Amino acid sequence: MQQLAHTWDAELYNDKHAFVYNYGAFLVDFLDVKPRERILDLGCGSGELTHLIKEKAAEVIGVDKSPEMVEKARLQFPLIDFQVANASDFQFSEPFDAIFSNAALHWVTSYKQAIRAMYDNLKKGGRIVVEFGGKDNVKAITGQLRKSLLERGYREQAGLKLWYFPSVGEYTSELKKAGFTVTSAQWYDRPTELADEETGIKDWLSMFCKPFFEGVDDSDVTDIMIEIQENLKPMLFRNGKWYADYKRIRIVAYR
Repeated sequence: MQQLAHTWDAELYNDKHAFVYNYGAFLVDFLDVKPRERILDLGCGSGELTHLIKEKAAEVIGVDKSPEMVEKARLQFPLIDFQVANASDFQFSEPFDAIFSNAALHWVTSYKQAIRAMYDNLKKGGRIVVEFGGKDNVKAITGQLRKSLLERGYREQAGLKLWYFPSVGEYTSELKKAGFTVTSAQWYDRPTELADEETGIKDWLSMFCKPFFEGVDDSDVTDIMIEIQENLKPMLFRNGKWYADYKRIRIVAYR
């Protein structure tokens, strides 16, 4: 499946979507970095978690498909090596002890190629520690988005396949086919608080759903965002806060 292009606003990401890397800080602890290890942060975004890994590892490299995010990461953490690279097609001359990835792999629709690339870039005995959107992730939000687009005649936009949200069984099966030994795999419900109590869902749509609005009239975009947020209020607005209906997969596997 062709990966759709997505342009990232690094400032908006850090301003209103810092939860992405804040939640990922626990995953760094889960990685259990050893002092002499060489580690790859795959889908590093603006580099906050790469920086945490660098505090413990001998060497860390951060890669992301977004030039905007890599530029932001380089500005924030100039002593770390950040590179623009595609998660489904990357190659380093020296293999890694571990590959870490937080909230990135659900953007990679060419998931089999990404699994192969991770395997090929690990040392024998090396590990991956990854977490990303799993089955039914943001189902309430995206279901309402597709409904609102269809009701206005935007059938092509409503049918976009922007993400890959697999079940645990589906993804671990693909890892095993590639040669990995899976030692831990879980799917869990993680309602995620959004930053702005007035515009939480609209901000989320603006950050993560841009391709759905390509070719949509500006007036319709505004109306659709208002409609989605209002329709989701009974489900996703609690105690004065907006929550995105996140479902996550966390996996540890070894080569």
